[in-house]
Amino acid sequence: MSETESESPEESNKEEIAKEVRERPITEEMKEAYLDYAMSVITSRALPDVRDGLKPVQRRILYSMHNMGLTAGAKFRKSATVVGDVLGNYHPHGDSSVYDALVNMVQDFSFRYPLALGQGNFGSV
Repeated sequence: MSETESESPEESNKEEIAKEVRERPITEEMKEAYLDYAMSVITSRALPDVRDGLKPVQRRILYSMHNMGLTAGAKFRKSATVVGDVLGNYHPHGDSSVYDALVNMVQDFSFRYPLALGQGNFGSV
């Protein structure tokens, strides 16, 4: 066995990774990394899509409601059921963002046409 064959894959990977490390001031790195992340969030989550006008969380809520059989003629279900299904299957970010988006979709003053029908208190103007 030669010397290169006796090396484990982890050891050879460490050498390759170490060649790519560059020194940078922490302030410069943080500024650039934060700006990249912020732009990513704005373009992928915060702004509605041009094709349908929905944010990703709203699209996930509607998809989950469709899969649960919550169509126009279906019985009302608790909002926690919808929020839990969305969190468990499609949106691993936090329950408050999903619930806020669901409430926003039910309110008749938030959208031109409400995207879901709510029963009970979903806020007023």
